[in-house]
Amino acid sequence: MRAELIAWTAAILIITYLSWETVSPLITPIFFGIVLAYAAYPIHRRLSGRMSRKTSAAILTAGTVGLGGAVTFEMLLISVKVASSFYDSIVEFFDWLMSQPLPPEVLTFLERFSDQLIPRVSEYISHETLSLPRYILQLLVFLLTFYYSLAYAEEISKQIHLSLPGKNRELGERILESLNKTLGALVRAWLVLNVIKGVLMTFGFLLFGVSDLYTAIVAGFLTFIFSFVPLFEGWMIWLIAAAYFAKDAMYLHAVGIAIYGFLLVSPMPDYTIRPMMVAKDANLDETLVFIGMIGGTWAMGVKGLIIGPIVLNLLLVLLKEWKRVVSKEPLRRHSQAPSKPVPHPGV
Repeated sequence: MRAELIAWTAAILIITYLSWETVSPLITPIFFGIVLAYAAYPIHRRLSGRMSRKTSAAILTAGTVGLGGAVTFEMLLISVKVASSFYDSIVEFFDWLMSQPLPPEVLTFLERFSDQLIPRVSEYISHETLSLPRYILQLLVFLLTFYYSLAYAEEISKQIHLSLPGKNRELGERILESLNKTLGALVRAWLVLNVIKGVLMTFGFLLFGVSDLYTAIVAGFLTFIFSFVPLFEGWMIWLIAAAYFAKDAMYLHAVGIAIYGFLLVSPMPDYTIRPMMVAKDANLDETLVFIGMIGGTWAMGVKGLIIGPIVLNLLLVLLKEWKRVVSKEPLRRHSQAPSKPVPHPGV
């Protein structure tokens, strides 16, 4: 019996480990697919009142596919242009530096440094270019997760509530309520802040004379879209504008648009304005949200912006429950303690 238990435990551990190794590269697209489905659920609920839930989920997924395809194509074009411009700028910079009247020792050091740096940059750019199929695969997983999360949202919700333990069901309900409240606040802050980012980027393109009104509006729209995409984010747009100015030797404009974008578009607002919005909407402490976003991003990447505050809020719920249990425990023991008999006056 003991050998059978050991065998089954080993088999379960091996299967769990292999399952995690299989799913772990796709955790990010699965996570964001669930988050986007959560954000789109109010629209899905209205549409499902007029049609079936699967049809509604398919329509929303088709719209996401069209938008995702356009964004993927645009990112491919922008990535190729930025990578090529960045590589050419590095080569031109070192050619210019080597032509300056510098001491022979400095020139020798710069020559060796450039001989090592430029091939590494070229290798990195080639690696990132070849990683496009991986991004497309992640996009496919993201879309499938989005569709099935919407199509079977009711079943998933029922299973979650049925899985709550009967003994501590009240605590489970409070945890789910806290999770829903915090996630809702994060998603709303995410959407609102991304719209503000897009408007500010459009205004920045016009303010610094990067382009005309039409291109500035397109840049603002791409900033809004890219802010939902892990790794790319909104900083891609102002970085391209800064590179455009630097290529034409307009360094003050390049520094200006870079500072403007860094402070008002990305990444500074993600760690200043977003925590305040989330804290106000979810009735949380701003410092807690800020620590959750910083620590979550540090530990888990972009998805940590959402996971971090949620985890810390759930920790507060558990600490409050533990405090409540501990405060009642002495009272319960005191009430169960046998009382001493009162001595009879006549004794």
